Amino acid sequence: MLPENDLNIVTREMGREPNPVEQGCFLNLWSEHCSYRSSAPLLKTFTTTGDRVIIGPGDDAAVIRFGNGWFLAIGMESHNHPSYVDPYNGAATGVGGIVRDIISMGARPIALMDPLYFGPLDNPKNLYLFEHVIEGIAGYGNCIGVPVVRGETLFDESYSGNPLVNVVCVGLAREEDLVTACAQKAGNKLVLMGSTTGRDGLGGASFASRDLSESSEAEDRPSIQIGDPFTEKLLIEATLEAIRKGYVKACRDLGAAGLAGASSEMASKGNLGMHIIADNVILRETGMTPYEILIAESQERMLLEVEPQDVQAVLDIAAKYDLNASMIGELTEELKYTVEFMGEVVADIPIKLLTEGAPTFERPSTEPAPREPGDRPEAPSDLRKAILDVLSSHNVASREWIYRQYDHEVQIRTVVKPGDDAGILRIDGNEGIALSCGCNPKHTLLDPYQGGKGTVIENAMNLAVKGAYGIALVDCLNFGNPERPDIYWQFKQSILGLGDAARELSIPVVGGNVSLYNESEEFRTAIAPTPSIGIIGYTEDVTMAPPGMFMNEGDTIMLVGSTKNELGGSEYYRLIGARDTGKVPSVPENAAQIIDSLIRAVKSRKLTASHDLSLGGLAAELCKMCVNTGASVDLKDIGNGMRPDDLLFSESYARAIISTSEPDAVKDLLKDVPHAAIGTVGGHELTISGNGFDVSLSLPDISEAKYSLFNLMME
Repeated sequence: MLPENDLNIVTREMGREPNPVEQGCFLNLWSEHCSYRSSAPLLKTFTTTGDRVIIGPGDDAAVIRFGNGWFLAIGMESHNHPSYVDPYNGAATGVGGIVRDIISMGARPIALMDPLYFGPLDNPKNLYLFEHVIEGIAGYGNCIGVPVVRGETLFDESYSGNPLVNVVCVGLAREEDLVTACAQKAGNKLVLMGSTTGRDGLGGASFASRDLSESSEAEDRPSIQIGDPFTEKLLIEATLEAIRKGYVKACRDLGAAGLAGASSEMASKGNLGMHIIADNVILRETGMTPYEILIAESQERMLLEVEPQDVQAVLDIAAKYDLNASMIGELTEELKYTVEFMGEVVADIPIKLLTEGAPTFERPSTEPAPREPGDRPEAPSDLRKAILDVLSSHNVASREWIYRQYDHEVQIRTVVKPGDDAGILRIDGNEGIALSCGCNPKHTLLDPYQGGKGTVIENAMNLAVKGAYGIALVDCLNFGNPERPDIYWQFKQSILGLGDAARELSIPVVGGNVSLYNESEEFRTAIAPTPSIGIIGYTEDVTMAPPGMFMNEGDTIMLVGSTKNELGGSEYYRLIGARDTGKVPSVPENAAQIIDSLIRAVKSRKLTASHDLSLGGLAAELCKMCVNTGASVDLKDIGNGMRPDDLLFSESYARAIISTSEPDAVKDLLKDVPHAAIGTVGGHELTISGNGFDVSLSLPDISEAKYSLFNLMME
């Protein structure tokens, strides 16, 4: 039950020892997953407001003003521990949960993104997890009709035994349909609508706040929720209809901590109390105790605040969609959370103590001893092979096997599909949004602050090469055990870096999730620090985004940004066994200026192709752009005498490759930032030359390397 220190606090505040049902409520609502005990002081350093922000952190999802009477809801969640124990259902219910967060704001979900992190696929268990997580996301998202338009998948040894499954959802609605989780008036009734309540997901919030053990698959399976996407689709339509008809005064998804979490938090936000009649909850299993009814995290359920005269109308809507629904309680003036079961009061808790009383604190933070950088690796004897090795790495290779399983065109808004730098959706006329997600954990592991900053810059660059600028950001901060001072230092530095970069680009951090204790007893290791983000951008015209591959023979190829000798944490160094060697990329001071200049160049419609440079460096991205045509590239004036492998594989931030048939005009648009013409589009191969090297790669060889992951999964 409750840890001794927490039990002492609760006993002192309540004037008595809490009974087992009350302890269960505190155990889950005071968990790290729900109350952000170790992270709340650090999260307060984010800038969360801006001209477009209607609702920032603290609700089920953030709400951003799009314009013309439309708003966007955006949220990001993790389902890491459940996806290790049961990858299909863990991933599927991760999608279901974040979708309901969007619905509860009155918005229809229009897009999903899925940043995913696994151990290497040469391990059979990792391969099993990878296949079934993808299957779970596809199975759920496709059934409910929400397109997956962007994602990220990275592989690293640190995720063996503890994969990360993060999901971003974006929704759209008219501003007059906005609903929040803040209760409105005492006397209003609470309607629970959707699936029946069972024992699945018991203690999921507390389960998410501890390390995984070797026996997790057997011991923790009762903590895994089971998803039903067909019920979710009905719940989407029923909830939005009830909201549109004006019956819903407040709304909350039943996620972490189940009914206890949703109902107490809704009431507390409105400075009201809550009286729950647990007998009225429709159950799918017999003999359930009040503790189980309150804490179960059964999926596809929504809690609605409804005025007394509208309860029957809401029950009728539920019946229309063949959903279960019942009136399970009411809001009260007295600031207490009471639960009645079989005529007895089984819980009577001061509601603010339950929802706001968990002590928050900064933990001890100790910077690890400086790493001992290894000797600089020798230059590769076969540069061509080195390029193909990087391109065929599962971290760089095409993700087509993954996104081919997702329906990315349902709702017919998708303009730029998965596989490009950013997904683009049409919202109103030609106005739209661009979406990007992910991070680079290898950079963050070696330098958490610069890695955090780089995460924001990299995603903003993904938007910029499509002509969009960031308007809001959500995060999913995945780290190991915060009780370890070195892990907490990583956590703190990453947050500071992420926040500083977001401020430099004037992008508010409007919400997100913290996932700690991502450690595996089996592998005795913490994950690499993974401050994954989802970023939403605005584009005034979705038709202006250039493709991510070379199109026209004779076009001039240009490199935007500065390439530095920064191979620390690079994919190239990982492949040759030099993980701890070299300088980690640092964000250039003019990153914001580079982003603005790129957006301006795209808006001119003078670019015929554009692609951000990131994992794998310049060589990998040039290969990716040579799909239907080759290119001739000369780098002798780039890099100030850098070694060929430094020049080709550096992952310096804020760089892009563009092509144009009007180089003089584009150079004028880029006059304030570093840029250089480096080659010409055309031919049947990619040739890259520089000081002392000359490499040629045929288009078939490039294609074979690029589809290494696809070919592996199709074997």
